[in-house]
Order: sequence, then C-alpha cells, then structure tokens
Amino acid sequence: MKRFKTIILTFFMFASLATAGLYAQEKDRVLPKANKEYAESNFADAEADYRISDSKFPNKATAPYNLGNSIYKQKQSSEAKFAYAKALKNSKTREEKHRAFHNLGNVFMNEKDYTQAVEAYKNALRNDPTDEQTRYNYALAKKMLKDNPPKDDKKKDDKKDKDKDKKQDKKDGEKDKKDQDKDKKDDKGDQDKKKNDPKQDDKGEPKPTPGGISKERLENLLNAVNKEEKKVQDKVNAQKVKGKPVKTEKDW
Repeated sequence: MKRFKTIILTFFMFASLATAGLYAQEKDRVLPKANKEYAESNFADAEADYRISDSKFPNKATAPYNLGNSIYKQKQSSEAKFAYAKALKNSKTREEKHRAFHNLGNVFMNEKDYTQAVEAYKNALRNDPTDEQTRYNYALAKKMLKDNPPKDDKKKDDKKDKDKDKKQDKKDGEKDKKDQDKDKKDDKGDQDKKKNDPKQDDKGEPKPTPGGISKERLENLLNAVNKEEKKVQDKVNAQKVKGKPVKTEKDW
C-alpha cells in the first residue's frame, strides 16, 4: 500500500511538471496580430492587442515597446513613455535597450524636455554607438538644450545677474558717498583755510583794513609810494651832485 501511494505521488509530480512546461512554451498568438494591425496603420486596434499581449507575458519587452509605438503614432507621446519605460525594465539585450531609449528621447523632444532627451539619446548610443540617427538626434537635442535652457537655470542666471547688479549699484553708491564726503571735507578744509588766512574773510575775499582798504591793496599803494619817493630822492640827489663846485687843477 505504501509503495502504491509513492507511485501515485510520483505520477502527479511528473504531470505537474509537464503542464508547467506547456505554459512555458505557450506562444504569443496575439502579438503577430497586433504587429499586422500596426503595419496597416490601425494603431488603435494594435494598441488594444499589444495590451493583451503585455498582460499575458508581462516580463517580455516586445509588447510594451510596440505598445509605446502605437500610442506614439496616435500623438499621445506623453503616455507612450510609460510603455517605453516598461520595455526598458524588461529588456534583456542591448538592442532592445537602444530602441527603447531612442524612442524615449523622441518623446522628450516632443515635450520640449531637452535635458531628458539628451540623457535618453546618450543612453541609446551607449547601447548602440553605430546608430547615426540616434547620434543626429543626440546632437540636435544638445543644441536645443543650449538654445532653450531649463526655466530653473534661467531663473538662477537672472537672479545672479540681479544680485550682481545690486552689488555693483551698492559699490557705486558707496563710491559716490565717499566722493561726496571727500568733497564736503575738501570744501570744509578750504573754508577753514580761508578762515585762518589773515588776508581773506569768510567768503574768501581779502580782509579790509580798519580804514576800509584791504591789506593787499594797501601794500600795493605803499609799494607805489615807496617807488615814487625813491624817484624823488634820486632826483634830489642828482641835483645836489650837479650844484656842487668842480675842483680845478692842482694848486701850485
């Protein structure tokens, strides 16, 4: 009896393994149909069948990749990127990864997300450096990114420029204030100098003498009088010399 039970259990074990093998070898009969619909541009029908194929074989990359293509063809690129992301997750070969990254780059280009597009094309080239179309798209994405920097970066640049302008304005203001202070100091120094100058009054004019004549003018008058007096004195001296008796020759 014990031996009979062992035979029965062994039979069921082999039967289970055989059934599992049949499920593993099950063919995806929906995928070829979806591919045909896609080739005929019936993208909505192809999308439906690709979804069925993906649900039956959730660990494969072909159905989600083609699903992304069918959605992309219906001008729903933002939705297509989720299918491409799943295709990337399930990809086993470099070729599968290259195609998924390339099409992700196309999605990001449509969304004008040039930063993500550059990264996607870069990853596509890492998996297939020989694809010239990917290389062209990569170069185009880099140019678009350069011409259209992300808004956050632009705001940062604008903020930097504003901060720089504020700093420069502050420096200019401080310089102007220093110049003004210096001018005031110079003016004050000139005023103090004028006050200390015995020849000038507070307004910078020559100080008048008690008689109403400025000291400078008085000195000029004195010099002129001295000159005239000298002329008179010289004339008097000359007359004295002219009136003096002249000596004759030696006395004998």
